[in-house]
Parts: sequence; C-alpha cells; structure tokens
Amino acid sequence: MKNVKESANFIWSIADLLRGDYKQSDYGKVILPLTVLRRLDCVLENTKAEVLKKYDQMKSTNIQNLDPILNKVAGYNFHNRSPFDFNKLIADPNNIASNLRNYINGFSEDAREVIEQFEFENQINKMDDANLLFMVVKRFQEIDLHPDRISSMEMGYMFEELIRKFAEISNETAGEHFTPREVIKLMVNILFLNDREILTKKGITKTIFDCCAGTGGMLSVAEEYLHELNSDARLEVFGQELNPESYAICKSDLMIKGQNASNIKKGNSISEDQLSNEKFDYLITNPPFGVKWEKFAKKVKEEHEQLGHGGRFGAGLPSVSDGSFLFLMHLMSKMKPADQGGSRLAIVFNGSPLFSGSPSKTKNESSIRQWIIENDFLEAVIALPNQLFYNTGISTYIWVISNHKPANRRDKVQLINGVDFFKKMSKSLGDKRNELSDDHIAEITKIYGEFKEGAYSKIFENKAFGYAKVTVERPERNAKGQVVTDKKGNPKPDSSLRDTENIPLLMDVKEYMEKEVLPHVPDAWIDHTKTNVGYEINFTKYFYQFKPLRSLEDIRKDIMTLEQETDGLLKNVIG
Repeated sequence: MKNVKESANFIWSIADLLRGDYKQSDYGKVILPLTVLRRLDCVLENTKAEVLKKYDQMKSTNIQNLDPILNKVAGYNFHNRSPFDFNKLIADPNNIASNLRNYINGFSEDAREVIEQFEFENQINKMDDANLLFMVVKRFQEIDLHPDRISSMEMGYMFEELIRKFAEISNETAGEHFTPREVIKLMVNILFLNDREILTKKGITKTIFDCCAGTGGMLSVAEEYLHELNSDARLEVFGQELNPESYAICKSDLMIKGQNASNIKKGNSISEDQLSNEKFDYLITNPPFGVKWEKFAKKVKEEHEQLGHGGRFGAGLPSVSDGSFLFLMHLMSKMKPADQGGSRLAIVFNGSPLFSGSPSKTKNESSIRQWIIENDFLEAVIALPNQLFYNTGISTYIWVISNHKPANRRDKVQLINGVDFFKKMSKSLGDKRNELSDDHIAEITKIYGEFKEGAYSKIFENKAFGYAKVTVERPERNAKGQVVTDKKGNPKPDSSLRDTENIPLLMDVKEYMEKEVLPHVPDAWIDHTKTNVGYEINFTKYFYQFKPLRSLEDIRKDIMTLEQETDGLLKNVIG
C-alpha cells in the first residue's frame, strides 16, 4: 500500500468479512475501534519492550499510579503494559478473544477510555461467536499505520473517509462529522493572518478551541499550520464533541501527538459546557446546519432569562428549528477580553443566519446580528462555492469575528464573494463536487488581507446592515370620508390599512417618508412606539451584477435558425 487512499481502501475492504453476520450500518462498530487500536499499536511498537521491562521492575513497588512512569518510557502520553500486541495476538488463534481483552486492558487510563467509547466488548463477543475475530484482527495486523508512514494529518483523512463511507451506507449525515480540509485551511489562514508577527516569536504558546470538534480535523490543521510558521511555537488545542466515536478518534490523535488529551471533552457543547470557565486565543468550528435544539431548550431559555449577558445567550435566542447562532454565541463567550489580547473566531454557517428572524420586541436572530455588528465584532463574511461540503450542496459562508480589530477595520465589515473560486473534482464525494485549490485559498486570503474594495470585496459601515422596521398608520374614516379622532383630537389608526416599512439606519426616517410614502398616501404617519431595529446581510444584493436583456434582433435570429433546423429535420423524416 503506497498511499493513504490505498490504506483506507484496504481497511474498508476488511468490512467484507462481516457481510452476513453484520448489518452494513453496523460495520463501523468493528472497523473504527480496530483502526484506532492498530494505530496505537503501531505508535507504541518501538518502545513496547522497554515498557514491559520497566513494568516488571515496578510491579513489586508500592507506587499506586504507574501510568506517568510507563508513559515516559513509551515516549507518549499513554502506553500498553499487556504482553500482547497485534503480532502476538495472531500467533495464538485459539485464544484470540481473551488475549485481545487482555491487550485492551493493558492500555493506560486515557487510552482505555478512548476504546471504551466504541463499546467494543460487545463486538469481540459477537465476532468470536461467529468465528470472525481472528480473521478480522489478522487483516488489521497486515496494515502498517506507524506515524513514520502515515502522519496524523493523513490518519485524520483516513478516519474521515471511513466515517463518510459508513455514514453513507447507513443513511446517516456524514457531513456532521467533518469539514473539507481545504475549507479548514482557509479558515486557519484567515485566523492567523494578522497575527503572523506574534506567532513567529520564539517559544510562543497559543490556545484554540472547537466546540464541535468531530475527529479533530480543524484542530489538527491549525496546529500543523502554526508549526509551519514557527517550529518553536506551541498551539494548545481544546475541543468538545458529542458523537462518542468521533470524540474517541479526536482524543487518540491528541495522545499520539503529545497534546493533553484531557483538553477534549465529551458532550453537547450547548447544554453541557465542559469548559465553562476557559478563554481561548482562537476559536473555530463548523456546527451542524439547521440543528433543532428543543431537546435542551429549557436549559438554554433559563440561561437567557436568568443570566442575560452574564451568560452565553443574552443577545437573543434563535428559532428552535435552527441552533446555528447558539454555537456562535457559545464560542464568543469564550473569547479573551480585548485588554488581555482579545480573540478571533471563524465559523461556518449556511445562508440562514445572514437574514433569518424579523426585528421585534422579542430577542431573536435579528437582535443577535444587531448585538454582534453594533459591538463591532463582525470582521468579515466570506461566501464559499456551492457543493463544497459532503452533506449539502447549499450556499455556505465563513463568519470572521474579532474583539480586537485592527484600526483600519474598526466599525466596518468586509464581504468577500468567493463563490467562483473552485475547481471541479474528478470524482464526487456525496454532495461534494467542488473543491478549493491552494491558489484559491491564497487568493481569498489575499483579498481578505488587503481589505480593499474590488470585484470580490465590498466594505461597509456597520450601520449599513441595520434598518428600522417602522409601522405606518393611516386614519380610520367614517362613511362620509371624515377622519375619526380620539378624545385628544388625534386620528385613530385603521388597522386594516396598517403597513410596515424597512428604513435603512443610514437614511433619515423623515426624508424617507417624504420621498417614498407620503407622495402615495399623504395622510400616513409613523407610530414610533412600534419601531424595532433589525440587522440583516443581504449578500446577494451587494454582489448582484445586472445582465442586460438580449435584443429583439438576436432573439429573432435564434428563432429563424431554429425554424430552419426544424424544417430540415422534417424533410429528412418525411423524405
């Protein structure tokens, strides 16, 4: 096997052994944990003998926790003290089940916790009963997953490809687990671009957090990118992930790379925040699109009502049918204050957060946008090409948030239209038919960095996205057309004639009424007690390019040509 794709295909082919005894949708319950086990086995092979020797020496001591000592010998934040490895497991086919259990129990605590997420014990019993266990373990023993051969980045690709395939055959949402690497690279480019001077300092340490960590792809790309910038720099990664298998894969990758695996937490980020008191330099995520949150609505609403801006959701609550903004507000609550250096954030959204929610007295999506923009947190929105993600072909956008904007960006928002920056893939992956090349990533990053108006870049004042939703009233009239008034002599509004107007904040309300309303309905007035301010980003409008209609002469020529072609076809048919 010469490359990662061949390795992934080989692992995938092992699932053929399960056909008949397993449903296709359950293949992942066997293949994913064994892939993790084999990876850990290959990582530890060079120091396994030394670990066993040290373990024999230490068994007679009174030391309660041997993990730190044996980890040091292993050269990683984990070890295996069992006498077995994959080579020894297949050397004893008759005792494969008991020996495999012994091998798994020989891992240090953190590594065992990773394997437990897969609930693999059930599969050991099932495969042993079906006489499959030895054959499957033997096939995994044949593949070399040592880091010298397959890097952490490549291993991440392999896991994500396997997850995608298993999700496909079981009709699950594959894209919930991972994001295309080229999209992550673009996000990381944007996050780090203005901080290059800081990040290239000797011995610098920064932190990054992903609240929907998946298999750890975003964290891995960010760590690798910073290492390329500065080999002396350290990026400490943190994350939280709901899916047990993805959580286990992410945590195992961190253990292998020497990161603190306890920084990765399991659970729902919104309802079970495991890092509630932490603040980070960088924040990055791709939350699931259109996720409903009624299951934990009670907790969220209580936090909103009781804590306000002292909690995470003071700015408002989105519709229960789409929790995208909950993830953004959750991340923003973990930004370092500006006087402590501040933070920057990149998040992937679909189009809905740009405009959903109408301004009202109830705090909703519109009030969340208002809070973000009026507080000068929104730095840029980047429109991505369609058909870029594995589970959806819809429009997607990267929002860039910062609480320490450089001076030239203050009170401004940059919109970047990157929808045409893509190349067609030779082979589709689910809904993913397009991809960003390195040149596309570089070009979008350059447009962002230059912060200039151009064909693909528009810059607006913050208030350009705001508008006042005003209620326009007209008087009630009696049968003779006279205006009906109240006791104070003021005209009574006729609710059947009531209308609303969205007036841009950059425009004078009185001037708008005089130009747009009063020429048509001279008796109209605004009821200012009902006015609400809203914000939306109509991305398409800002980059709309008018295409002139074709001339009548051109249309006539086309019709004549079609008639001639049709006439020729008829003559051929009739003879």
